Amino acid sequence: MIGAANGRLQRVSLRARVTLLAAFCVAGAVAVVSLGAYMTVSQNLHDQMDSNLRQRAQAAVNAPKVNNDVTEIPGAFLAAGDIRIGVLDVSGQILYPKGTIAPPTQPADLDVARGSRLENIWTDLRTDFRVIAVPYGDGQAMLIAQSTKPLNVTLGKLSVVLFVISGMGVLVAAVAGTAVARTGLRPVQRLTEATERVAMTGDLRPIPVSGDDELALLSQRFNAMLGAVAESQERQRRLVADAGHELRTPLTSMRTNLELLLASERPDAPTLSDEDKAEINADVRAQLDELTTLIGDLVELAREDAPQVVHEPVDLVEVVERALDRAKRRASDVQFVVELQPWSLLGDSSALERAVLNLLDNAVKFSSTGGVVRLSLKQLGDGSAVVEVADSGPGIADADLPHVFERFYRSSEARTLPGSGLGLAIVKQVAERHGGLAYVGRAPEGGALFTLRLPGRPTLHHH
Repeated sequence: MIGAANGRLQRVSLRARVTLLAAFCVAGAVAVVSLGAYMTVSQNLHDQMDSNLRQRAQAAVNAPKVNNDVTEIPGAFLAAGDIRIGVLDVSGQILYPKGTIAPPTQPADLDVARGSRLENIWTDLRTDFRVIAVPYGDGQAMLIAQSTKPLNVTLGKLSVVLFVISGMGVLVAAVAGTAVARTGLRPVQRLTEATERVAMTGDLRPIPVSGDDELALLSQRFNAMLGAVAESQERQRRLVADAGHELRTPLTSMRTNLELLLASERPDAPTLSDEDKAEINADVRAQLDELTTLIGDLVELAREDAPQVVHEPVDLVEVVERALDRAKRRASDVQFVVELQPWSLLGDSSALERAVLNLLDNAVKFSSTGGVVRLSLKQLGDGSAVVEVADSGPGIADADLPHVFERFYRSSEARTLPGSGLGLAIVKQVAERHGGLAYVGRAPEGGALFTLRLPGRPTLHHH
């Protein structure tokens, strides 16, 4: 039962909560003001009545006595229209005009008659009369009682008016609260619909933003997130499409070669010479190597796409030297000219080594036998350093310059050479992940000059 009640509480919409909050706030404020007004008016009316009673009692005491058939009576008895009047003596007997009702009394009135009290004012709750007793000569007290009914009627009307105004105020607050909640929460509703649309259809269109408040800012942030998701999806789609396209070529030629080999094994087929077999074997091996490189690069790119933040202190000189050793082992017929200045940064050393190695492999690939590859690490003095790799190859054509860092992009010269077309894309990605840049130009030697610019600081002690 309690669980069900909690569920209902949680299901109350934000709009209903805002409406209720507005209504409660106004109800509280109106109640406090109404109560204050009622109490002030009530107090004033009661004080006025008491002061009026005192004046009348004083006038009755001062009025001259008149004679009737038997005895003298106070003159005030003759003019008692809207009040009850009487004279109380110490024995408790009360004298009042004929044809009227005696005013109510209480024991304290006798104290006034005896002269031990100057005044006694009280309310008789049974008859709803306000009574005053004042001394009236020797051993008597003048009593005057006035009905409180007219006053109570007035206060009753006031309470009804205040109650109606309060109720209207609360209703207006509720309506205003609903209107404010509806207009204020419209962007939230749009956001909810957009998230539902994305969840149902995968449609990543941005939602329209209006205004410049916090909700508009939330919508903008949501649009930015949608944009990032859409871009990531597009990148994945492109990577898969490009990868499929790139894998098809080596697989097709490998399949052709293997089918040729298998066909030659059949008894009725013409046999292949040993030379041809050796050539096909070498071909298949080269294609397998190409596939292995391509799959390795694809895995690397996919891994790089996921934002892995590895922040460890990296000595860039050591990273560059390790990459250089690996490049030298692969390229025995190319000369390396190296010049390194100390530099360190926070980052991922294996990713940086991979990027430098890709640049060196690329330079080696385009260098002729006996060519020179120049490798330098220079401090720029503006809080960044550059790793430059220059080759003495043919250089990059103007048409290819803007595209060299794109995935799977291979210039017409590069298509004849082994490689996946992913190496430079990985370089660019590593640079950007470390807050740097990768760009390409022409080397003084005439070949390509690749630059990897990275933030960091000079290493103080380089071993």
